[in-house]
Amino acid sequence: MLNIEGALKQDRLLRALTGLNRKAFDALLLTFSTVYLDIQQNKPRQRALGGGRKARLLTNQDKLFFILFYFKCYPTFDVAGLLFDMHRSQAHEWMHRLQPILEAALGQKMALPERHLDSIEAFLSRFPGVQRVMIDGTERPITRPQDREKQKQNYSGKKKRHTRKHLAAVDQTKRILVLSKAREGRLHDKRFHDEDDIAGSVPDEIPIEVDSGFQGIQKQYDNVLLPHKKPKGGELSHLQKNQNSQLSQSRVVCENALKSVKRYNAISFIYRNRIKNFDDRLMLTATGLWNFYLMAA
Repeated sequence: MLNIEGALKQDRLLRALTGLNRKAFDALLLTFSTVYLDIQQNKPRQRALGGGRKARLLTNQDKLFFILFYFKCYPTFDVAGLLFDMHRSQAHEWMHRLQPILEAALGQKMALPERHLDSIEAFLSRFPGVQRVMIDGTERPITRPQDREKQKQNYSGKKKRHTRKHLAAVDQTKRILVLSKAREGRLHDKRFHDEDDIAGSVPDEIPIEVDSGFQGIQKQYDNVLLPHKKPKGGELSHLQKNQNSQLSQSRVVCENALKSVKRYNAISFIYRNRIKNFDDRLMLTATGLWNFYLMAA
């Protein structure tokens, strides 16, 4: 079995295995333990206390390390079972048992992004102090669906492969504010936003920066900053080129945030799990882990 105690003593190794440093790990462990205890107390027992086989993940520290390791390294259940000295079916069961607990713990830490905001008042209440918002789409690869219609819906012309897509809103500190539900990879960013309307809940005084994939959104909102589009048969002026360059430099914060979230291999590698829409839960938890890291590190 992995030497968890040894990994916790080496900050570099701990970040490589879990994505968190020791300070963030310990801070999350307190809330994770509380949530786990509450769930266990409300869960009816199937056998007497102490009955059954001895668990491989004895402590809450072991359990948190296991689920963070799964998110960071995304091993197959055969590999996870070998590393944690359990059968692959037990590794599968532990992962699906602990993922909701990790998500709930991040929710208590106010680290999870919102899925949808209904009003400007809700945005101001949830995110005071935000100076600017950047909206962008992000995709994760999936295995090629066997159904022909699903193949068409999930094929991304941009990535040249089958994907699932999210829209995310990021602030100037790289925090993920809003994360949409997962959708098919074929869906265009602008149409995706028209259906989800993230910008509609952002106050007018807060600038919203987007890329050229959202062309047309500037007609709906006055606070949207969009790159100048080269006119057909013409050229951009020197001022327009400079403005595009400045916007690109400003928006790199969003690109870096989404890239940082994808250091968790569970949302960057090809999706292998079979449970419907579980990829959406993985993405939500991973963005929560990134937000928590910013808060605690």
